[in-house]
Amino acid sequence: MTRVADLGISIGILPVGPTRSIADVPGVGVGHATVWRDEPPPPAGRGVARTGVTVIDLGGNMFASPVPAGGAVLNGAGECTGFLTAAEWGLAETPVFLTSTMQVGRVYDAACELLMEDDPRIGAGDVIIPVVAECDDSFLNDARRMQVTKEDVRAALREARASGSAGPEGRTAPGEGAVGAGTGMSCLGFKGGIGTASRLTSSGHVVGVLVLTNFGGKDRLTVDGVPVGRLLPKAAADSGTPATQQAGSCITVVVTDAPLDGTACARLARRAGLGLARTGSTASHGSGEIFLALATGLRAPRGPEVGFHADPDFDPAAAAAHRAAPVTGAWLNPFFAAVVEATEEAVLNSLLAAPTVTGRDGNVSPGLPAEQVRALLAAAGRI
Repeated sequence: MTRVADLGISIGILPVGPTRSIADVPGVGVGHATVWRDEPPPPAGRGVARTGVTVIDLGGNMFASPVPAGGAVLNGAGECTGFLTAAEWGLAETPVFLTSTMQVGRVYDAACELLMEDDPRIGAGDVIIPVVAECDDSFLNDARRMQVTKEDVRAALREARASGSAGPEGRTAPGEGAVGAGTGMSCLGFKGGIGTASRLTSSGHVVGVLVLTNFGGKDRLTVDGVPVGRLLPKAAADSGTPATQQAGSCITVVVTDAPLDGTACARLARRAGLGLARTGSTASHGSGEIFLALATGLRAPRGPEVGFHADPDFDPAAAAAHRAAPVTGAWLNPFFAAVVEATEEAVLNSLLAAPTVTGRDGNVSPGLPAEQVRALLAAAGRI
């Protein structure tokens, strides 16, 4: 799997975490369930599936101990359940689930059922609104079939929790490209999907970003300031990205271990749009650029109005110490820069990691030719 670091370039100026991924944020885990089928349409089969589920888990019981959160929208032709609640409360109380547009309902239902299995208080003393965000993978995936199951969601959630509980020595970058929710996505004229990156701030905190990329046309693709999309040779079979794919969408999830409140998280989320722009996004009319940022440094027990107690693994004293000094105002500047750089790198990783994928009706989303990109960067003096 090729990543930005393998090209010999550095995006931005901030230092990166050891895995160069969202997994560098302590306690954060990512899990994928990839749904890939080549079957005849019903009733003989289930059709062609190029889809899946990706889960970002922040560790512990998020219902008992919600996490400060905030969001921003660059262009709103998309969906993210739980977004309004996060905006109102400044909190998120479930992991983040990513999937394809037509599977949101299935993933939402499965998330409710799985989280209720974990905590019998959910639905009894209070309810949850799972955070489920989507992009449209119907260019490669047969979206007329309900392809994702509860077991797919369970598998992705289980993997996310397992990876998040690994110690520092056991942490690795999650899968990227055509995996999980990114299986059927296309980006900037090539195969897109899941990408992730991280940055470290001078205060010692980590900012991790994970993107689900599904936007833009080839001519816009920019790598470290080089207009790669326009410089790459045009293949004989390359007829350009369909207009429907150029609209696309991008979900960006930012996580940091810093002590940020919901308002600060919303400000961080907004900066993800600058990172997308550096890769070639223009946030077109039909595109859904939805950004969510979460911060574990001010995590606190659920309010007392329903009589709940804190997660047994949660340390209220440590949280109280963090709450005494939240990061606000101009002190957020390093975090803004970290989000922009990590988002840019995450988008490029989503492209570099993805192979050529053929989907429904023979539609093809080509993989980005990494060696040709490297040659163009070298010719431009970037490496």
